Amino acid sequence: MTTLDDTRTLSLLDRAATVAPVLAEHAGRHDVEGSFVSEALDAIRDAGLLAAGVPVELGGLGADNRELAALQRELAHHCGSTALATSMHQHVVCFTAWRYRRGLPGAEATLRRVADDGIVLVSTGGGDWTHPHGAAVRVEGGYRVSGHKRFASQSTVGTAMSTMATYDDAEEGRRVLNLAVPFSSEGVTVLDNWDTLGMRGTASNDVVLEDVFVPDERVLANRPYGVLDGPLQVIGSIAFPIVSAAYLGVAEAASAAAVRAAARRANDPTVRRQVGLMQHRLRVAGWALDGALDLVGPDPQPSAETLTAVMLAKREVALAGIEVCDLAMEVAGGSAFFRGSVVERCYRDIRAAKFHPTTPEDTLLMAGDEVLGRL
Repeated sequence: MTTLDDTRTLSLLDRAATVAPVLAEHAGRHDVEGSFVSEALDAIRDAGLLAAGVPVELGGLGADNRELAALQRELAHHCGSTALATSMHQHVVCFTAWRYRRGLPGAEATLRRVADDGIVLVSTGGGDWTHPHGAAVRVEGGYRVSGHKRFASQSTVGTAMSTMATYDDAEEGRRVLNLAVPFSSEGVTVLDNWDTLGMRGTASNDVVLEDVFVPDERVLANRPYGVLDGPLQVIGSIAFPIVSAAYLGVAEAASAAAVRAAARRANDPTVRRQVGLMQHRLRVAGWALDGALDLVGPDPQPSAETLTAVMLAKREVALAGIEVCDLAMEVAGGSAFFRGSVVERCYRDIRAAKFHPTTPEDTLLMAGDEVLGRL
C-alpha cells in the first residue's frame, strides 16, 4: 500500500529527475572552473525544490527530514557540489520548519520567503558548532557582530545567513547567540577564495562580518558556550542526515560509473569482488543513515543520544564513501584517473565528508564518552 509519505517522496524524486540533466550537463565545467553551480540552482528553484521542506500551508511541499535526505542523495548522483550546497539550504529550512511548529519568532516569515521568493539560506553552523568564530557586543536595540566565517556554501547567492557569535554576558558568562543575518547587511563581505580539492562548485567562500548590526528580533537563541545543548542537538540531528545523504549519493554515483566502465571486464574475479565490496559498503552505509533517520523522526526532541547516533551514521557514510570511491577508481581503471571522469570528480568530492563536525575520530570520542558517562 502506498502511503502519503511514499507519494510525497516520489513527487520529490520526480522533480529531481526533471533537473538531473541540468546538473549533469554543467557539473564538469563548474568543477574545472571552481565556479558556482548556478544553472543547477536555478533549475532546482524552478522545480519548487528550494521550498521542499516548507510546510504546505506556507506554500511549500511539506517534505520532512527523511524526504529531504532522499532528495539530496538523488541530486548527488548527478552533481555532488549541487547536492552538498543545497543540502545546507535544506537543513536550515527543515530546522526553521521545526521552529515554526513551535511558534518561535521569525520562522513563518522566513519560510514564506523561501516559498514565495525562492530565497537561499546559508549556514555557518558547521564551522561554528560549539565554538563560534566571531563575537557580539551589546548595543541599543541589538548587537554589533564581527567575525570570519568559513565553509559558507552558496555564499555568492545567499539571501540570509544562519550564523553564530559569542557574547560575554556580565551575569551568565560566555554565551552563544544564534543569529539571522541578511547578506545585504552593511559590513558583510563574501570573499572569492573557494579553491579546493573537491566540491569545487559549492561557492563555500569565507564570509567576513565587520561590525554588523543585528537587531534583537534576529537573535534566534541564546545558548551556553562550548556545549552541545538542546537546540544544537536538534540542529545537528536534523542537519547531518541530510548532509550525509549527499555524500552517500556521491559514492553511489562513483560506483555506478565504475561498473559501467568495467562492463567489459565483468568476468575478472578481482573486479567482481571489488564491485561486491562497493555494494556491501554502500548498503551498510545506507542502513546506517536510515537507522539514524528512524531514530531522529520527523519532529525531533533534544537528545544527546540521538545526536551521537546521527554522528555515528555520518561517520559510516564518510568512511564507506571514501572506500567506495577508492574502489571505483580501481574498478574503472586508468580512464578514471583523467580529469573529466565522473569517478575522478567523486573521488575528490567525497574527501570533504571528513571535514564536517564531528570528525570521524571525534565521533568515536563522543560515542565513548556517552557510554562511559552512563556507567
